[in-house]
Amino acid sequence: MPSIGNISFENPLLLGPMAGVTDSAFRTICRELGAGYTITEMVSAKALCYQDQKTLPLMRLGEDEHPAGVQIFGSDLACMEEGAAIVREVAHPDIIDINMGCPVPKVANNGDGSGLLRDLDKACRVAEAVRKGAGEIPVTVKMRLGWDKGNIVCLELAQCLEDLGIAAITLHGRTKVQMYAGTANWDWIRRVKQALSIPVIANGDVFSGQDAARILRYTGADGVMIARGVFGNPWIFQQAQAAIDGRPIPPLPPLSQRCDTAVRQFELAAQYKSEKIACLEAQKHYAWYLKGVPYAGYWKSEISKISTLADVYRVTAGIKRELKDASDDG
Repeated sequence: MPSIGNISFENPLLLGPMAGVTDSAFRTICRELGAGYTITEMVSAKALCYQDQKTLPLMRLGEDEHPAGVQIFGSDLACMEEGAAIVREVAHPDIIDINMGCPVPKVANNGDGSGLLRDLDKACRVAEAVRKGAGEIPVTVKMRLGWDKGNIVCLELAQCLEDLGIAAITLHGRTKVQMYAGTANWDWIRRVKQALSIPVIANGDVFSGQDAARILRYTGADGVMIARGVFGNPWIFQQAQAAIDGRPIPPLPPLSQRCDTAVRQFELAAQYKSEKIACLEAQKHYAWYLKGVPYAGYWKSEISKISTLADVYRVTAGIKRELKDASDDG
């Protein structure tokens, strides 16, 4: 993995930003398990400009979380410039990333996220504004192919962004309209990579270590960003590194060890969020950790009722006592 701007990476494996998922606790787990770069959940530039106190914790980076980035979204030029400056001064990230890919209607239909793919001039002016606010910090962009299959604009936009001094592009191989349906088009990622001289990060349909190695080979990309493939499986980074190196891919650890990792994640989250919020969010995360485990229905139901760490410990003890899966001996 080459450097992005003046920031170097240990490996080409990046954790994608996901709202409600990639908080500081989960990013810590992923880094320990091999992610070479992590990035925050997307942060509203407008909320930063209006000094919304609920937004500031989203920018929190761990003490040892480097290299790491903060992702901002929006389309108001003044807010994007000011928001980038606030991120620079408050969070001190290595990189500031602009979200031009979020397909969620309330974001995209407002002209933010992938909504910028319908106005390339505006998208490029947003990039200029963020570069001004970011100062010396490298600025990157995460984007999709275009609004729909009749309007594939990724190549044109990527070339404009490179000309403006954007340090790297992450490209998800789907359109806004596709959301997460169908399959990601890796051909467009390859075309963009061939056309640019700045690093291009491949993203989309990476659900295993083999997928990570395959997308890098197929596209020639400089790195791979793993997003939904990490749900319940932060070990995917170890598996991806093994696949890239041509080594045997390690299996998932035993269920009891996966539970311990989940519990540690929730304890970390409770340290900087309220226990109540951490445990509410733990409900979906813990269910992901149990994906594919036979006879887990009862415990998934119990997980949906978690409201305290004591509940987490009680459920975990029950899971360890009663469940096993293919990764366990016997």
